[in-house]
Amino acid sequence: MPLVFTAFESEVKVNDETLEGLQAIEYRVVKNRRDVGAIGTDERIAVYFGMKLVTGRLRLASGNTKLDDFLRDNTKFSVSVTHREGEETERLVSFDDCYIDDKAFALEFERHGETVYSFTATRMREE
Repeated sequence: MPLVFTAFESEVKVNDETLEGLQAIEYRVVKNRRDVGAIGTDERIAVYFGMKLVTGRLRLASGNTKLDDFLRDNTKFSVSVTHREGEETERLVSFDDCYIDDKAFALEFERHGETVYSFTATRMREE
């Protein structure tokens, strides 16, 4: 049976403090992989893996001064996400040694402003 996590029940924390005004979180893990081919054939004979890249985006209503400070001061922080499905099922996702890479702000007619903070992390752990 699939897990269906809802934003209403889930929670995101930065340095153990709940992130207020969060509209969305996105993250991605990409493994650096190289194929090894054999001489005289077009088939792969091995694969080796390199660095893993962890990136994410936090979309917030209006903005967040703490995240702005992290960007300005090049400060390291952590992000923890608790995905929930009902009262019984949850999954904890943690991001270690994060840095803000960039910030984008948008304001649309008859809507509130939104800021998107892009970050990178040394690792992501799922429990």
